Amino acid sequence: MTNNHYLDGQVLLIDKPLNWTSFQVVNKVRWLIRKQFNIKKIKVGHAGTLDPLASGLLIICTGKETKNINTYQAQEKEYTGTITLGATTPSYDLETEVDQTYPVDHITEELLKNSTEQFTGEIPQKPPIFSAIKKDGKRLYDIARAGETTEIKARTVTIHDFELTNIDLPKVDFKVNCSKGTYIRSLANDFGKAVNSGGHLSALRRTAIGSYRVENAMGIEEFEAMLTSPSAPLK
Repeated sequence: MTNNHYLDGQVLLIDKPLNWTSFQVVNKVRWLIRKQFNIKKIKVGHAGTLDPLASGLLIICTGKETKNINTYQAQEKEYTGTITLGATTPSYDLETEVDQTYPVDHITEELLKNSTEQFTGEIPQKPPIFSAIKKDGKRLYDIARAGETTEIKARTVTIHDFELTNIDLPKVDFKVNCSKGTYIRSLANDFGKAVNSGGHLSALRRTAIGSYRVENAMGIEEFEAMLTSPSAPLK
C-alpha cells in the first residue's frame, strides 16, 4: 500500500490496548504512516472515544476519509464488560478509588435480570463527571479533578439490548448494544442503584461499531508490521 492510499483515505480497524487513550492510538498511527512514507502531514482521526481503561474496536480514518468520521460515530455500538456491585467510585470505573460500599446479600439472579428491563429502549442518562463533555467551556473531568461539582443534565440514549452473560457476585458480566453517546460507566452506576446497592464498571471492551467487529481489527504492532510489508492487504 502506498502513501496515496492513506492520503486518499483508509478505514483502519484497530484493537485499542488497555491503558492507551484513543488520542494516543491516533497519534501512533499518524506517526507510523508519516515515518513509513515520509509524509509531512496527514489527517488521522478516530470515530468514537474509548476510555483508557477500556479495550477494543477503534475505527481510525485517514486522509480524505476523515470527512466521514461522523457517519461511523453515529452507528450502533456493542460492548462486553463487568459491573462490580457493592461499591461505587467517583468516576464510575476503576480510574478512581472506591468511595462508598453497599450490601449485596439481598441481590438475587431474579432481581438482577428483572432490573435490566428498565435499561432498554430510550432512557435518560447522566454522563459521569469524569468525562470529556464540556460545560461552560471546561471539560467535566477538569472540574472533577479540581474537586469541584457541577449540575450535569441527563440526555436521552437508546439501549437496544442489555444482557447479563454471567453472574458471580459481586461481579456481573454483560453485553450491551446501544446508541452513540451512551456511557457504559453511567449504566454500571445506575444499575447498581437499581438493585438497591452500588456499582461501578470494572472491565469494558468494545466489540462492534455497526457492522465492523473487533475480530477483524489489528493491534498496534500488527498495523506497524503491515506498514513495513505494504503488499499485505488491509483487513
